[in-house]
Amino acid sequence: MSEAQGAIVVTYPDEFARQEIVELARAGGYEVKEVVTQREVIRSEYGVGSGKAQELRGMVEDTKSDAIIIDASVTSAQAHKLSSLTHAQVVDRERLILNIFARRATTTEAKLQVQLAELRYELPRAKDAVRYSVRGEQAGFMGMGEYAVDIKFRALKRQMAFVKEKLEKSRTVRDLHAAERRKLGIPFVSLAGYTSSGKTTLFNKLATETKEMSPNLFTTLSTTTRTVAFPGTKRRILLSDTVGFISRLPTYLVESFRSTLDELRYADLVLLMLDVSENSESIDIKLTSCRETLNELEVDPARVLLVLNKVDLLDARSRSNIDRHPLFRDYTSVKVSAVRGDGLHQLRTRILERTAEASRRGGKI
Repeated sequence: MSEAQGAIVVTYPDEFARQEIVELARAGGYEVKEVVTQREVIRSEYGVGSGKAQELRGMVEDTKSDAIIIDASVTSAQAHKLSSLTHAQVVDRERLILNIFARRATTTEAKLQVQLAELRYELPRAKDAVRYSVRGEQAGFMGMGEYAVDIKFRALKRQMAFVKEKLEKSRTVRDLHAAERRKLGIPFVSLAGYTSSGKTTLFNKLATETKEMSPNLFTTLSTTTRTVAFPGTKRRILLSDTVGFISRLPTYLVESFRSTLDELRYADLVLLMLDVSENSESIDIKLTSCRETLNELEVDPARVLLVLNKVDLLDARSRSNIDRHPLFRDYTSVKVSAVRGDGLHQLRTRILERTAEASRRGGKI
């Protein structure tokens, strides 16, 4: 395993943003040396204020850091100028998430989805990238490698079309599987939620599986589906685990993972996982982010059951009242501890109730 690169993180002055970007940096293989905050991260030619850029230059030297991670999207020009000034690699939030996805992707489909996201990230940055690579040349109309830019764009577009075609085949297969499931009358239940909310832990408990569990972000990138039987009944469901959500997730990333996330649209029931051991601000941000992503995917809110996880980490009073929190008033919810198994009987009962109609359609009841 390669040694972690030292990094300085630039983020916004609030605790949630700070914690999340530090976790992302660690998941991306960086050792965070310093965290710098700035109210407006994107500004000036460096992506940060010119004074802050000079400060970062000194910090890179003092901490012997290899990279500067900026908790926002920056242009290639901004990244190039800040890198030239500080002599450190500049990684923006989107690039960092893509790097993590690339590290985590194991299946062919996940790798294709990451590749498509990479191409979509590179496309608007291609012009600057080519200009820096041909600096000093005067090729093409208007100079500065204008023909090279054209070639780069066409190459990226061709690659994107090729990857999309392959992913479309995966999507077609999923459509066929969904149609077959409906004929068989086996309800399809999908786990969704913020990354690190405990989805895979719950999946393992319900499906008696041993999928990799980790406190790291984005442990799951590919969909895993298993048949789950309910003791004492003849009922079965198909349960799937999907990629976790995160705040400020670019639309093109959701689009790139559409073939996997479409599982949520097909589901008879979506179990939306939420870690309720955190503070109210974090819970609010994460729930809002999940709702926005589900809306993008056109998931019917009536098919969502909110699973309040990690109740074992709450005190007795909070545990008793957590499901009455105003944030959850729009949802039917159930309290569980995926680790200890608390509330799983109630969760199974809710799943049976909410998927009864889908089973009836297949003549299973």
